[in-house]
Amino acid sequence: MSNGSGSSGLHLPDLSITGFRGIKCLSIPRLGHVTLLAGRNGVGKTTVLEAVRVYAARGRSAVLNALLEQREEFSSALDEDHDAVDFPDFTALFYGRKAERDQAISIGPSGSTDNIRIAVSPPSDWQPEQMDLFAGLAADSNLRALKIVFQEHERLLPWVITQDDFITPQTRRQLLTRLRHRQFEEGAPSPVECGSLGPGIPSNQLLAKLWDKVALTEDEDRAIEALRLVQGNGIERVAVVGDHRSHYSRARRTVVKLSDQPSPVPLKSLGDGATRVFGVALALANSRNGFLVIDEAENGIHHSIQQDFWHMILRTASRNNVQVLATTHSWDCVTGFARASHKLEDVEGVLLRLERGTDEVRAVEYSEDDLYIASDQHIEVR
Repeated sequence: MSNGSGSSGLHLPDLSITGFRGIKCLSIPRLGHVTLLAGRNGVGKTTVLEAVRVYAARGRSAVLNALLEQREEFSSALDEDHDAVDFPDFTALFYGRKAERDQAISIGPSGSTDNIRIAVSPPSDWQPEQMDLFAGLAADSNLRALKIVFQEHERLLPWVITQDDFITPQTRRQLLTRLRHRQFEEGAPSPVECGSLGPGIPSNQLLAKLWDKVALTEDEDRAIEALRLVQGNGIERVAVVGDHRSHYSRARRTVVKLSDQPSPVPLKSLGDGATRVFGVALALANSRNGFLVIDEAENGIHHSIQQDFWHMILRTASRNNVQVLATTHSWDCVTGFARASHKLEDVEGVLLRLERGTDEVRAVEYSEDDLYIASDQHIEVR
């Protein structure tokens, strides 16, 4: 673990979050190449990962929508037949679920102009060219838009928050048209690659997508080496088989050739640990020069390989210039991370415990010496 200036090349050497979901205010003075977040349930660990995804995407609508879908956060309005129509509930992104004009979300480095800012914008604030995105909509009462600001670029997302329970047929059609075409993203700042895993085991679809980008490269060999952390040297080869054109969920799946088996076996038959480790290795390869966020990193990983697992993550993150942020509830995970970080002095690993106060979340950092002593003496830091 390095405590030097190696973090200067990171996308996020530190992190400030204001007004996002359950976090009113959080300042993390230092992030590492790999940062592990510990803390009690509900303290905001997953919210930090979501904030990083929003920052990396520069507020793109696809990511905002994905975050809301994952938590099933929708708002409903009635169409002309009085049937419910669901729209993303953007109020859920704001602290206290209050999307007020004077309440904004800010995510990014502390004291920097590179923060992403998300705020509610009423029609009275729109420029003439922005009004074109909402042609025909502003006549409806209580319409709002989301204003996304990053550096010098500002744009409005034509997802409209209605305070009524009724939406006119014309408004409904226009909203759906804008959602499909996404013309409002034109000219948006380029996003930073950001992979996301967990808390569950990667799906066949995700593994196939990640594998396609590393097949027949050095990254393929490294992913297989990672799989051997769980299965040993009996792993010979890996492939993804099946027809991507099929509508069935098992159309494409990962199979493994074992030295003691005549035929390939499904990767998932080797257990959650094998699938998880392989997925993390593939995600690290696919997130080169960007971010990778891992929720509940310990899931499926046996305590006996935690140190080797984190050694692989730290080494690969450094090699591929990936900034990793992960969460955990597991003491074994913390111990494995501490020991792997201690041995790799040229790779910066940081352990943070999040604590919730009255009005803010506080980040407590453990130094290299504190972390190593805590893991050696079984001192609670989660």
